[in-house]
Amino acid sequence: MNAEIIFTGKGHAGTQATLEKEFTVHKLYEAADKDAFLKGLAGKVRGIASFGHLKVDGKLMDALPKLELIANFGVGVDQINLDDAKARNIVVTNTPDVLNECVADTALALILCALRKLPQSDAYTRAGQWAAKGPYPLATSLGGKTLGILGLGRIGEAIAKRAIACGMKIRYHNRRKKDAAYPYDADPVALARESDVLMVVTPGGAETKNLVNAKVLDALGPEGYVCNIARGSVIDEPVLLRYLQEKKIAGAGLDVFVDEPRVPPEFFKLDNVVLFPHVGSATAETRKAMGDLQIENLRLHFAGKPVRTRVV
Repeated sequence: MNAEIIFTGKGHAGTQATLEKEFTVHKLYEAADKDAFLKGLAGKVRGIASFGHLKVDGKLMDALPKLELIANFGVGVDQINLDDAKARNIVVTNTPDVLNECVADTALALILCALRKLPQSDAYTRAGQWAAKGPYPLATSLGGKTLGILGLGRIGEAIAKRAIACGMKIRYHNRRKKDAAYPYDADPVALARESDVLMVVTPGGAETKNLVNAKVLDALGPEGYVCNIARGSVIDEPVLLRYLQEKKIAGAGLDVFVDEPRVPPEFFKLDNVVLFPHVGSATAETRKAMGDLQIENLRLHFAGKPVRTRVV
């Protein structure tokens, strides 16, 4: 197609290889002088393939006056300023649905690991402690517990099905009540108060920054757990760390952090938190499906056809 596009970061290798065959690709993340790099491409680049956390804002868009499309790899678009894109008539796409089941699997794994302390019991066995000290201490059952889902969208619904299969009860909070079979709570504090486990599934961005704060964690209480597969910014991370240290909540399962891949090292000293390196959708099958959708959106746009998953 010969359209010129930019990669914002190093992403899924198969996806990037395909795009490099079909488009003229420029790698912003490799540029030592990004301003000079963009200046040299100002009249050429028509698309951005967004990978990772590099901000795609009005400044970047204005540096590329021919920009028509920002195709994001991932369902979350909090690194893209949608208002800036809309004001400039730039199409933004993402890759929803194809990762729902995989992320929901990870969410269930976080719940299982946080309550049953499975990583800790694995480490106990590997260290020879089973033979030396006896059985691992008793953990906490999922059955009969209430899972509060903060953000009952497509992924949240998939998590609910898995949790129900484990004998859990479901509640939820969204900005707007939806036609769902589960009890609705009017705000995150009310949801946390009624939950044994609070699962965070909301989008990231300014609107949800520190949505899970001290008030929410107080409502969850010393026997409650919080799990996050959304964005690190949704939880007030220093407050969460302090509540875990002081045992003001029972535990946490985290797949996302505020300043990835840098995780506050204080978390590493705690045995009441399970830490995943943002692996929510990280399977070969799911990442390929996400890449295929990103590629399809780019192909469709530059063929003059409507994209499949338009955000703005």
